[in-house]
This record gives sequence, C-alpha cells and structure tokens, in this order.
Amino acid sequence: MFDALKPQITTLLNNTTQTAEQRMQAICELLKANIPHYDWVGFYFKNGDKRELKLGSYAGAPTDHTIIPFGKGICGQVAESNQNFVVPDVQAQDNYIACSITVKSEIVIPLFKNGENIGQIDIDSNTPDPFTAEDECFLEWVNEGVSQIL
Repeated sequence: MFDALKPQITTLLNNTTQTAEQRMQAICELLKANIPHYDWVGFYFKNGDKRELKLGSYAGAPTDHTIIPFGKGICGQVAESNQNFVVPDVQAQDNYIACSITVKSEIVIPLFKNGENIGQIDIDSNTPDPFTAEDECFLEWVNEGVSQIL
C-alpha cells in the first residue's frame, strides 16, 4: 500500500505550479483517502519564535487544536523530544489532547529541515493500535520529501 503511494506523492511534491501549502494539502487528502486507518492527516509547524505549533494543511474533520504549546499533547511532546511518537491507545495517555471521541490511536513524526525540527505530520486513527514500523518509515519518507519543498 505505501509503496504504491510513493510515486503519487513524488508527483505531488514535484508539482511546482502549486504552492508548498497546496502540495501538502494534496498529500494529506491522498493519505486520508488511500490508507484505511488514516482518519485525520495534518501538518503542524513551529509558529515563528514561539514555543508552539500551528496547524497547517490537513484532511479530516475540523479541529479546535490549531495552536498547540510545546510539551502539550502528543504533538507538543514530539516538538520537544524530536522523536517519533506512536500511541496505540490514546485513552492510556495522560498528556493526550482529545480531538474527537472517535479517535483511538495516533502517530506523530517530526519533520526536519537542515537538522532542525520545524514541524510534524500527525495522523489520528479511529482504529485501535493500527500503526506499524512500516507507517513510521513511510511517514518519515513523506516528511523528507515535504522538507525539500519548504
């Protein structure tokens, strides 16, 4: 499944007639539409010099969480740790920010540009514990591509 999406993502990334935001939006929509356990897909980015993340492109239900302070929730923890964070069961996380009662699990992968964590891709799933090492590798690959257009 992931290998089949890579050429489509490469095409989207290489479409220089669109802005970076438009290309990231297209990637969010492609992932949400084609990966059954990806129910919400979005990018968060460091908000200037502030210690917070700001929501960028996303596909899925609207969220109230457009600004997330560093350290808060899974995304905020990844902003500080610079590490992938896979949450098989969001109910088991003390520092989880609930976006929807249907969300059961989450994966957040940091996005690096020139060695600096500038943002992340965040995936919510309504399926309990669906994320594997393949998801992590694939999303790291996606973020590498996205970093090239920023």
